[in-house]
Amino acid sequence: MTLTNNYHIAVPTAFHKNEELNIEATLEHIQHLNKLGIHSVLVCGSTGEQHSLSLNEKLELIDHLSLLKVDSDFELIFGVSSIRQVEAQQLAKKINKIPQISAILIGYSPYVLPTQKEALHYTNAIIEAANKQAIIYNNPLRTGFDLSIESYKDLINHNLVSGIKEAGDPRKVLELNKATDTPLHYFAGGEKKLEQKIEFGYNGLSSIAGNLYPNEVKQWFDSLLANETNQDYHSLKGKIAKIFENSPLPFIKNEISKTENINFGICRTPLGN
Repeated sequence: MTLTNNYHIAVPTAFHKNEELNIEATLEHIQHLNKLGIHSVLVCGSTGEQHSLSLNEKLELIDHLSLLKVDSDFELIFGVSSIRQVEAQQLAKKINKIPQISAILIGYSPYVLPTQKEALHYTNAIIEAANKQAIIYNNPLRTGFDLSIESYKDLINHNLVSGIKEAGDPRKVLELNKATDTPLHYFAGGEKKLEQKIEFGYNGLSSIAGNLYPNEVKQWFDSLLANETNQDYHSLKGKIAKIFENSPLPFIKNEISKTENINFGICRTPLGN
């Protein structure tokens, strides 16, 4: 079963003032988005401050997903990335047993700099352990590692790979679109340069601004895909620009707390310093 939605919101992880994990607030925000008509979210991605979470915290978060009150067709994607492959596989094995999780987002480790061959082994091991639909997430700016076109071509032949999230060179999406007949979701990571990315063949959005403006962002994204230019989104673009003026996560968490009446807390320092 492939992923249905080409639009999901990458939700932050809530923390208490002492920086301890706040699962209740995290789930409340997801439920709020679903009530507004959102059908898919990404949990524990980079907006979820994934690499600040310990393996035990990720497992604890997963254990509480059964408490989510969302629609039956709601798609939840869970981020899987670790400096230690054995921990990523342990997390993936846990995810395999959780029906609330529809797919995984496989990211690469910061600083480690694996070879392409090592990265392929890491990716395939996680896919095998989770046995769920997978999105491959390449973000060389954050990790220092850049998945090659050749490695992408190897991975997209896997029957469980539903999409890619390419945050590096958008020309890779253009090339992959030409190289395969396999229908894939090509997710843009956030709203920056979204118009240009769609021109390169991106057909999905992993939204950051959607945490605050979920339906407005989706409407704008859908209009871009349909090449509709009859509506002015200048106001929304101004709101999005404000999010990214400084550090976006502290801003988003503060706005969630105010607008949703949720004590969403802080970021783990140094974010929010």
